[in-house]
Parts: sequence; structure tokens; C-alpha cells
Amino acid sequence: MPRPNVPDRRDGVPLPVVLIGAMGAGKSRVGQRLAATLGAPFVDTDARIADRYGPIDEIFTREGEEYFRIVEREVVADALREEAVISLGGGAVLHPETREDLADLPVVWLQVSPKAVAPRLSGGNRPLLAEGGLETWKAILEARRPIYEALADLAIDTSRRPVARIVDDITGQLGGTR
Repeated sequence: MPRPNVPDRRDGVPLPVVLIGAMGAGKSRVGQRLAATLGAPFVDTDARIADRYGPIDEIFTREGEEYFRIVEREVVADALREEAVISLGGGAVLHPETREDLADLPVVWLQVSPKAVAPRLSGGNRPLLAEGGLETWKAILEARRPIYEALADLAIDTSRRPVARIVDDITGQLGGTR
């Protein structure tokens, strides 16, 4: 359910809309389609980090995860001030200030099953999955699940559904006309 004091678009969906979830849940793909549907900009915070600081896997290698999380927090804080559809990196919700910022915004948790995510993750360069693959993904998800649950206004499974249906569900449940 949308929260008060959030600007509305013509179709009734409040902006920003924030997408959270594990790696491979479809945040970028769904976010792009949702933004196009709403006539809003799309912001992928991981892409912004890469544009400003270089590839994320290189940041992890060169500077470490702690530095990456500092950079991520800065980029996320800036993005959350925009009237846009915003996709957060899977671990962005770990920062307490980010969780505080999300308290007054509509947050959609995109969920995905391990079976469905496995092909999505193959061949990628995700630093936290470098060792352990799918088992590491499952452990990360379980550790973050309570945070995702606490932040989400809406949870949608992306495992085997067309992106258009997922977007229709989001817009319908957040007050849109679709």
C-alpha cells in the first residue's frame, strides 16, 4: 500500500518506487519495464556505481566490500531523492540509513526461486558468488530475507512469470490503473 507524503504520477503510482531483492531476481529488467509503463526514469544503482567507479567486481577486488558499501550508500541516497523507478543492489538494504530512507517509500521485493535464478546467474561476474555459486546465493538470501520482508510493501515472485504480468501486478497493487 502506498505511503502518505509521496508524490503521485497521473496513474496513481507513487514515485519513487524502489525494487529490492536478491541477485538475479529481475530488478533491472522489471524496473526498466515498470519505468517505461509509468513514464518515469529508471535508475539502477549498481549501474550508476559502475559508471562512476568502475566495474563492481573490480571495486571489490581493488578496494574490498567495505569500501563498496560506502560508495553504494552514497549512490543509493542520491537515487532515492529522484522521482523514478529505482533498482537497488541486493545488499544495499544492509545499510541502516538506507533502511531508514526506505521507510517512507513504496518498496517492492522481487523474489525468485533457486531453480529459476540458477540460469540467470551463470556466466556472471558477481563478486559475492565467485566462490560457492548457488549455495552462496541461497545463504546470502537467507541472511537478508528478514530485512527484505521488513522493508517490503509488496512481494512478487519473478521465477516463472512474464515481465509484463509482474509490472501489471506492481502498478495495480501500488495504485495504478493497469
